[in-house]
Amino acid sequence: MDNAATPPGPASWHRILHAVALGLALVSVAWHLWLIFQGLIPNLVSRPLHFALALPWLFFFAATKSNVERVSGWIIGGLGIGACLWVAINQSELGDQYGILHGPLQIAAGFVLLLAVLEGARRAIGWPLPLVALLALIYGLFGQHLPGEFGHSGMPLTSFLGTLTIAEGGLWGTLTDVSVKVVAIFVIFGAVLNAGEAGRGFMNLAAAAAGRLNGGAGKVSVISSALFGSISGSASANVASTGAITLPAMQKLGYPRSLAAAIEAVASSGGQIMPPLMGAGAFVMVTLTGVPYTSIIAAALLPAVLYFFAVWMGINAYARQYQLRGIDDEDRPALRDVALTAAFFLLPFTVLMAGMFALGKSPQYAAAMAILAGALLLLLGSDLKFSLKRTLERFDNALLTSARQIALIASIIVCASIVIGVLGITGLGIKITSLILTGSGGLLWPSLLLTALACLVLGMEVPTTAAYVICISVAGPALTQLGLSPLEAHLFVFWYALISTITPPVCGAVFIAAGMIEENWLKVALKAMALGVGLYVIPLGMIANPALIRLETDVSGALLAFAQMCAALACISWALIAVRRPALKILLLLPGLAIVFWRLLV
Repeated sequence: MDNAATPPGPASWHRILHAVALGLALVSVAWHLWLIFQGLIPNLVSRPLHFALALPWLFFFAATKSNVERVSGWIIGGLGIGACLWVAINQSELGDQYGILHGPLQIAAGFVLLLAVLEGARRAIGWPLPLVALLALIYGLFGQHLPGEFGHSGMPLTSFLGTLTIAEGGLWGTLTDVSVKVVAIFVIFGAVLNAGEAGRGFMNLAAAAAGRLNGGAGKVSVISSALFGSISGSASANVASTGAITLPAMQKLGYPRSLAAAIEAVASSGGQIMPPLMGAGAFVMVTLTGVPYTSIIAAALLPAVLYFFAVWMGINAYARQYQLRGIDDEDRPALRDVALTAAFFLLPFTVLMAGMFALGKSPQYAAAMAILAGALLLLLGSDLKFSLKRTLERFDNALLTSARQIALIASIIVCASIVIGVLGITGLGIKITSLILTGSGGLLWPSLLLTALACLVLGMEVPTTAAYVICISVAGPALTQLGLSPLEAHLFVFWYALISTITPPVCGAVFIAAGMIEENWLKVALKAMALGVGLYVIPLGMIANPALIRLETDVSGALLAFAQMCAALACISWALIAVRRPALKILLLLPGLAIVFWRLLV
């Protein structure tokens, strides 16, 4: 039989699908980079096209469990892309409608957009966040029938749907703008770095810096996770990547499996609070607070260092308890390898920082410059040689990873935007703020505890960024009314939105680390909570000692508060892990807590 007439086999279809995916990934990356250099593009063009480019990765290229899910994915994804293109093409006319849909076709398009957002988020991250958004939609549509203060006056379907789907609010609000113009660029930056030698550079630098110390493998995990997390911003990705190296190393050196997994989970969780990226949180915070990006990373820096300091102290305590030694000399990288591989992330980071601070460029413009520097470094390996095959594989990896991560974050942010939109349309946010103020008796600290509890509960069900956005939308006004600055309130909520990564019953980073090392997750979680005690204490310290986050304006005051918190965390961490006798635990815990809250006690 003639080969030309032979139907394509599975391998051929795989190559075709890969080529199509690579082409779409290239379009997505090029579009987001072009937006940075191009200038002003209408919001009702850039934001819907951003989501349209995300939909194929949520519906067409994602794994499916059945033919029904596959077919429905193609239908919903196709209709969703069509609806996004309709908004972008007709943005001028739709802008003149002032958020009111005209006719059944426009109403149908509005429903298609909401369906694509909800189902796309469900396929990307599971049910919890889409369910919250769906409940918000139901409240917006039928809340006028609720008795009492939590009912609302209601609004026509055409206005409600239109405000969410064709106006610069709802789906296409400021949060989506952050995803389009900032988060996507830093996602590309992280993907480009990780496609080359930067990840190896993180590990080599960490091993050289801390490998010889007692508990060295655990400390390597702390340093490498802090470095890697500063660009990935994802606790799960951090565990999966650095954990693949650090977990076997810790096992080899005699670490109990529960401790090795706990160290990796806690260290990896810190990536989301470590500047300069902080996941998407830093950029969302810029939009919601109006505080410049550089001021936010300056405020977040010392608390993040404190977090890793507390983890370091905890590892010291466990190293003493389990007699954990450092990494053997022959297993540590040579100085030449450290210097060479470290350059692969230090050079792009230098370009990023120079662009922001020396040239005064915006974070996203500086990141685009750093992406170009990182892309050039993909041409070389640590052997300083060029290999065409290796280079093509790296660019393939960087493009596909970028497009998938952009789609994942877009699905989260656009879905969370539904909740924020409904809160604004119905006035529910103001009512919840009033409830918090009433329930706390108008006192700050009870309000903080209620907010922390809400963050923990919501963070167990939805990703950190979405939990932060929703919690700050309802609790932020109450906290600022009680005397906190917007930045204090936002950092407090952001930190507590993260604690669900290591706190049972739903602790994502712990589950992944425990699964990788085949250990009972509850044992891992208990050690992780002790190691990660800073995650619970430091946000309270930021409120009790506001100077801690004022590094930009009060350097000496910030450093003094930092030193005091170091002493407090050392006492608390040592008491929880190293001390067995209850009386001695209390003797260490009380001074530690007293140092944290000393301003309130005097």
